[in-house]
Amino acid sequence: MSEYVYNPLRGSNLDAVGTGGGGSPTSSSDITNDSTITGVTVTDAFNTIDSDITAINNKAFKITYYEIIDISVSTSGSLQSTPTGASINEDQFGEAGSSVLSTLTLQNTPTFESPSNAGGVSITANLDDFGNWVSSDTFTNPVAIIYSITITAGNWNNIVLANVIDYVSVEPTILENMVIVNQSNIESTLGAVIDPNKSYFIDGIIDMGTTSITVPVGGLELKGYSFNTSALVSTADNYTMFVSETPVIGSGNILGVDFYIETSGVNSKVYEVYDATGFHAIELNRINYINCTSLGDMYNYRQGLELGTGRFGGSPSLTLHGTWVGGFRISTSITRNMSDTTTEPLFKAGTAFVMNSRFLTDMNVDLGALQPFCDFLPANFPNPSTLEFVDVLLTRNGVTNAEDSNIAPNISERDLASSWRGNNGINNTFVGGSCEVVTEIETVISAQNVPSVLSGTQTPSDLQHFDSPANGQLRSLGTTPIEYSVSWDFILDGHQNAEYRIELVRERAGVPTVIYGQTRVINNLQGGRDVAYFTGTRHERILQDDITYWQVKNITGNQDCTTELGSYWVINRR
Repeated sequence: MSEYVYNPLRGSNLDAVGTGGGGSPTSSSDITNDSTITGVTVTDAFNTIDSDITAINNKAFKITYYEIIDISVSTSGSLQSTPTGASINEDQFGEAGSSVLSTLTLQNTPTFESPSNAGGVSITANLDDFGNWVSSDTFTNPVAIIYSITITAGNWNNIVLANVIDYVSVEPTILENMVIVNQSNIESTLGAVIDPNKSYFIDGIIDMGTTSITVPVGGLELKGYSFNTSALVSTADNYTMFVSETPVIGSGNILGVDFYIETSGVNSKVYEVYDATGFHAIELNRINYINCTSLGDMYNYRQGLELGTGRFGGSPSLTLHGTWVGGFRISTSITRNMSDTTTEPLFKAGTAFVMNSRFLTDMNVDLGALQPFCDFLPANFPNPSTLEFVDVLLTRNGVTNAEDSNIAPNISERDLASSWRGNNGINNTFVGGSCEVVTEIETVISAQNVPSVLSGTQTPSDLQHFDSPANGQLRSLGTTPIEYSVSWDFILDGHQNAEYRIELVRERAGVPTVIYGQTRVINNLQGGRDVAYFTGTRHERILQDDITYWQVKNITGNQDCTTELGSYWVINRR
């Protein structure tokens, strides 16, 4: 084939040097229109030329360049003549950084001598990569600011050749495992069969139209410059961006970083993907969803992870289906400008959804007028404390109201599945409960120093992850936490001057164990009321299904006693 040698200082000349030995034509006499001869048809010849021209246009050059600036009045300004398509290179001049100043000859070319102020000190210039400069002092005459740029051959015509001091060719870094995706090749890259061994780089904002991305069993990796300059967008109706070949075949990992997604058409959505094995992940870092009609549906993935994501505009509801054996975590995420007409929640349970690990988020979210935050049921989380809302900041149209019943209409902070803590604008889970004596009943002491369970009707309240299987008992239902504080305030009416001891009992697997005791003497008070006061706090480890209650015994005799009205005890997580 022909090797095209490009000399940028000669404009757009192409010198064809026949190298021989190739299958492509080297002259017009080699070109035929016989489509049966592979590699030598007219189409093949033009394709070869197009490919070579593309390679030429992408050739990069590093240029030492200058521009004339005036620092006689102002010591700051911006470059005005940097060639379109060029990027400024940083720190190319040693200690001087990104630029140096030079006085000018009579022909307005650099002398390569620094201008000096009245004290004889050289004047320097600081240049950033956006073209903004600051000089260390003023100088009467115009000066040249010398700096370095990189530019491709395709943009060479934008250069003022007279301002070129020197240049060198820059050999491009070839990333063999990266596929560059742009608007012109979308059908042959993301619209074609995905190579799971390649990383697909989104070079700019790409209109997908009606082209869906079929995620193979081997998975898909997408990268961009940032969520400002790289994007996959579609305004088409009834469109889905990411799909599986079929629900039975399914897909693998979906990994994305540094771009944004927009699917704003009617009945359109981002995802309709099925995990091929149930052991893949969807992990997205620094991804924004912009004006999405819906985020769509994810089926049976092992786990999901979002870090630094955003939801802006639209109604970006995400539905989770099937069994997720891992979990889903959304951290450092923000949601704003939601639709005020949508009733679809940000997150909801789909068909047979079960999360066997945790769903955790610390989102900063402002909901639309009718929009729930989530629509989950306790049954979707079979393991205790696995729906975790932690440090969430939640408002609806800018207003905080933790009592808003539409935030999570089918699950609450009290449910065993929930572990909501540190939140603002959404309720928190306070694991524990309390019992209060509402009816006095005498506790019968059968014999000296023999314990009896405290009598009296005890009403339980504020039970979260606890229940009361019998009067005066609190039972832990959860698996976390296991560290608790037990506090009590009892008034015991008994025999004057007798010594009574109350004991905290923990029953584990049917075996009761006294874990703490407190002894007091009954005071002989005026008016015939003889009581002792028992108060305190105790830290204990309480496991799932442990039952905790109180008993009392008379150490000095067998006289009965009564726990007075208003006596109470509380269990709280530490």
